[in-house]
Amino acid sequence: MRAMRLLSPAARTSVALLSVTLCSTLLADLVFGVLRDDVEVARHARKAIVENLAIQLAVPIQKGDRDTIKRTLLAMTARDGEIVSIGVRRASGDIYSQSGDHSRQWESGEASTANHIAATIYAGKALWGAVEVSFRPVMPSTSLGWATRPLVEILLVLTIGGFSIYFWHIHRALEQFDPTRTIPQRVRKALDTLSEGVMALDTAGRIVLANGAFRALHGDRGNLSGRRASEIPWLKEALQRPADDHPWNVAVRTGSTVAGELLEIAHGRDEPRKVKLTASPIADARGTVRGCLVSITDITELDRKNAALEQALIELEASRRRVAMQNEDLRQLANIDPLTGCMNRRAFFETAESLAASARAQGMPLACLMTDIDKFKAFNDTYGHAVGDQVLQQVARVLNAAMRPTDLLCRYGGEEFCILLPSLDATQATQVAERIRARVEAQAGPGIRSIPDLRITASFGVSGIEFGAASVAALMDQADQALYAAKEAGRNRVIRYDGDRRGRRQAATN
Repeated sequence: MRAMRLLSPAARTSVALLSVTLCSTLLADLVFGVLRDDVEVARHARKAIVENLAIQLAVPIQKGDRDTIKRTLLAMTARDGEIVSIGVRRASGDIYSQSGDHSRQWESGEASTANHIAATIYAGKALWGAVEVSFRPVMPSTSLGWATRPLVEILLVLTIGGFSIYFWHIHRALEQFDPTRTIPQRVRKALDTLSEGVMALDTAGRIVLANGAFRALHGDRGNLSGRRASEIPWLKEALQRPADDHPWNVAVRTGSTVAGELLEIAHGRDEPRKVKLTASPIADARGTVRGCLVSITDITELDRKNAALEQALIELEASRRRVAMQNEDLRQLANIDPLTGCMNRRAFFETAESLAASARAQGMPLACLMTDIDKFKAFNDTYGHAVGDQVLQQVARVLNAAMRPTDLLCRYGGEEFCILLPSLDATQATQVAERIRARVEAQAGPGIRSIPDLRITASFGVSGIEFGAASVAALMDQADQALYAAKEAGRNRVIRYDGDRRGRRQAATN
């Protein structure tokens, strides 16, 4: 197959026509017997010789004249160079007379072939025996012998003569359709000046014209005219799909342009070339598709620049994310208490004011809890400030675990924390505060493992906007008054603000 690709289109077509001619000749011989069968001709001629010999020997055999029979056999063998041996055999199987080493040449009971022929001999009407003749092989055993056979000579004449005639006629015919003749030289030169590869194809996908830029894509030096585009190795490898789905075949079949197909073309040891292929059908005045124009644009350098730009964009995005993370870190430093992880007072008030305004506008309840760690100074005095910091962290952890996503928790100052609870009134907030107080007592102390049996408690003051607070600060002040009452009442308890002093004292005694 590779050798056929090296031949010119005229030579390939001549070989194809010659193959058809030879196959037709052999098929005609098989059906009609137009060629002489040397084996069959030889078999008939030899059979006639043997039968004549049998008739000639019948008379001396009846007379029992062995000498005449012997002389006849020897004369026959000497006169005919094709005869190897002759034997006269009785019906009983015994050899009566022979010439040459007939016993070795002929095995008893052997059937007649083109090389071994037997004819029966009758004595009167009774079967007497047979004459057996061994001939030289009809088929030659040497190359020269085969070359001189009529059938081989005919095939050789057909092969050499037929190829020469076919090649001459086809070569002349193709010259009339040579694109270098049909396409003006100035047009071809103009196409060669284009930086993009251009290839013109007929409806069968054969190349009519390929400009210099197209051939340079893979360093093709030879003439591409007449070759099928789908059989060009580097182009076929780049497309990696059946020939029927190649862009030019699709364009011819559908009558529409196939544009912008991206391919990678291997280029020796260099990096693959990135190209963009477009196939546009060529139609005549009646709209009938007559071929296809394929353009291939090398976008390797553009692709390289795009890749560099994309990498720069990726690096810029990564830098933007780093800046955003740093800004977030700065925001955290500005809004979050570094020791407890709770909101600081400034960030709390920025969010709390908008939350309170929304609650008042919608007529929704809003509650505030103020909590203080009981006897916090004693932890610092007894165990040191490091343990005091751990106490703050453990209490903040318990408080934060009890919060809803909409709740606000801040470290208001020192050991005091403030919690804002949207959608809860003072009664509901008091229940929440009681649960949190119990958690602080149960979990905060055991959380500090360096000091066994450490007991940490907290007092809580609760208020809600239903008591008339006009601002977050006023609401916190009410909750702080209730917290003060809780501490006066013995600490580790929850006191709700009730709107007058008697109510606070009564709540403190409950």
